[in-house]
Amino acid sequence: MPTVLVVEDERDIRDILRRYLERAGFAVLTATSGAEALRLLSACELVLLDLGLPDIDGTDILREIHTLGTLPVIVLTARSTTEDRIQGLELGADDYVTKPFSPHEVVLRVQAVLHRYGGSTTTTGPTSYGGRRLRIDDSAHQAWLDGAALDLTPTEWGLLAAVSTAPGRVYSRYELVNRVRGYEYAGYERTIDSHIKNLRHKLGPGGADIIETVLGVGYRLALRQDEPS
Repeated sequence: MPTVLVVEDERDIRDILRRYLERAGFAVLTATSGAEALRLLSACELVLLDLGLPDIDGTDILREIHTLGTLPVIVLTARSTTEDRIQGLELGADDYVTKPFSPHEVVLRVQAVLHRYGGSTTTTGPTSYGGRRLRIDDSAHQAWLDGAALDLTPTEWGLLAAVSTAPGRVYSRYELVNRVRGYEYAGYERTIDSHIKNLRHKLGPGGADIIETVLGVGYRLALRQDEPS
């Protein structure tokens, strides 16, 4: 399940892109400023970048992404002149979408760019972890531990799906809130610990060994992802 970072300061656009992308099977992070975007670059596989940000010009973000390697970027902008398009592409953008746009078209462009980079945009059934102890089916929003189905709330499911995206990687509370609730629920960060506690309880006596705490940082999935059979 590739993660797309939507960098856009207009809430309505962020919300509709999140809905369409999640419906297409992507995990979504959002940022309303360049500073937030820079914090989240390492957590995504593709960036949808609005050039008209309130703090940092989008072209500066493009330059920064270019120095980090080959992270694909699709520019979203009202700047529609030929010169603007050329500048964006010269700075490393993989595609250029002008506003107003069709959200469905944006999803298709995301899929096309990821396909060019060799990433998968389709699901292939449950993914297993820890010698098939834990199984997660993203497309069906279902999870099983030791063969028993887990009865999870939407928030608990979102947290489990988030940490399972990259087993062993530590996710900060800010990242987890962003993935599960979106940027508008930033105040929700204070309650992440309570939801993790409830999730661990449903994972049984060893729940804290499955979802580990990294003091001062956040949480990670301690089980390794199994090799495809």
